[in-house]
Amino acid sequence: MTTPARDLEDKTVLVTGASSGIGRATAVGLAARGARLLVQGRTPERCAEALAEIRAAARAPVELIQADLASLAGVRAMAEEVGRQTDALDVLVNNAGVTMVRRQTTSDGFERTFAVNHLAYFLGTGLLLPLLHAAPAGRIVNVASEAHRFGRLDLDDLDNEKRFSAMRVYGQSKTANLLFNLELARRLAGTRITTNALHPGAIRSNLGRGGGPLLDGLQRVIGLFMKSPEQGARTSIHLASSPDVEGTSGRYFIDCAERSPAAHARDPELARRLWVLSEERVGLAYP
Repeated sequence: MTTPARDLEDKTVLVTGASSGIGRATAVGLAARGARLLVQGRTPERCAEALAEIRAAARAPVELIQADLASLAGVRAMAEEVGRQTDALDVLVNNAGVTMVRRQTTSDGFERTFAVNHLAYFLGTGLLLPLLHAAPAGRIVNVASEAHRFGRLDLDDLDNEKRFSAMRVYGQSKTANLLFNLELARRLAGTRITTNALHPGAIRSNLGRGGGPLLDGLQRVIGLFMKSPEQGARTSIHLASSPDVEGTSGRYFIDCAERSPAAHARDPELARRLWVLSEERVGLAYP
């Protein structure tokens, strides 16, 4: 069997949402490339299973950070623990995500999909920027989705109090990921940190499970035609480790190739306005 290239030796990488799905597959792939891994997960049982699998592939230490990114306090706790574990962060993979069948709010009062899929990216990245600046060349990888194409943002109803449709709300959160990536790249221009977003593909994973026997059964059938988590993780791994994207920032990738997002997801003014609202919500002004 061919030994994976050890192209991340001496690099420290954080992967959020690493207890299952593409996050877990991404962590396994990066561990096999020699990275020192910090992996975030929420559910204890899944975390334990994932940690065993990731460590089996690893050539460097792997540490678990258990935190619930649905709350701002949980995101802050994760960032604090990362700071205790390392003085510099080479790669941040923002991967954790949810899709909710029914509208739920978090302990902070935000709609849960938007809170986990966007605000956790926004706050976590902001808190970890000093560690990324401390690395020779930091990389930020934001897992978005082609679902953004049917998720135009309404800045006056980010918590979807007026109406709620699961896939539209999920698509809105993925639009937010792309707008965040766009504005973050603008703000990081001239630094050694790059940020890029990606669509992993339609993945067989636990995302959206728990909506009831009928929906879960339908997902299992549809899953027969979807990518495996390992296939879906390839673009995340590419953006985290490939020399081909060194210096590339603010872009969107599918199957390791650059693509153009929908017009509403590359609107610089909308990105700026979302940024201001996000700073207000999480209580963090980026430097």
